[in-house]
Amino acid sequence: MVTPPISGRVRPAQRLTLTDDVYESMKTLIMEHAIAPGERVSIDGLARSLEVSPTPVREALARLESDGLVRKRAMSGYTTTPLLTRTEFDELFEMRLLLEPAAARRAAVHADAEQRRRVKDEAAATVGVEAGDGYRRHAAFTALDAKFHDLIAETSGSGLLRESIIRLHSHLHLHRLYFPSAGTGDTAGEHKRIAAAIAKGDADGAAAAMHHHLTSARDRHLPGFDTSR
Repeated sequence: MVTPPISGRVRPAQRLTLTDDVYESMKTLIMEHAIAPGERVSIDGLARSLEVSPTPVREALARLESDGLVRKRAMSGYTTTPLLTRTEFDELFEMRLLLEPAAARRAAVHADAEQRRRVKDEAAATVGVEAGDGYRRHAAFTALDAKFHDLIAETSGSGLLRESIIRLHSHLHLHRLYFPSAGTGDTAGEHKRIAAAIAKGDADGAAAAMHHHLTSARDRHLPGFDTSR
């Protein structure tokens, strides 16, 4: 399949730079499945639909490839990445359960006063932010969730650990699979418990709270699977 014509509602606005706006528009199309998983991406078709030249589309595709949302193959161009399979989903959380409790443990030990304050502030920021139907409505919650986890990885003091966590692209893959409209309050509470343990310097408590959060998140995402896939 090739990329279908896109309605005017996703045309880039003028408030961002053109490259950034094309990237955000294309990311939304992929996250909302307007460009279906596994579908070939037409650079010229997208350029016409978004009313831009092919250059910013190519630049956006390079960024989306780095995000893990498209793949480039020699002689065949770009395709969107398939959705996670159940096996890949399980492997993703297996990796997160290895890496992120370790990051939380290190953060509790190594964080300075300013970093502890930032972690608590980021945890508080997710309180009252609700997910919604569609990627654009869900994006604010997704961004805060990702920022919280990235901050803990940064606060761990291990550049390699942080890079490994970021490279999983877990938030993009999970929220592309399923937008969980329920359970955002649970996420906020879990974030606050992780932050409280880090603020107290409780390494075991921080690791345990992160482990609980990830296993709970795994359970919240399971309904997103179509068993026939």
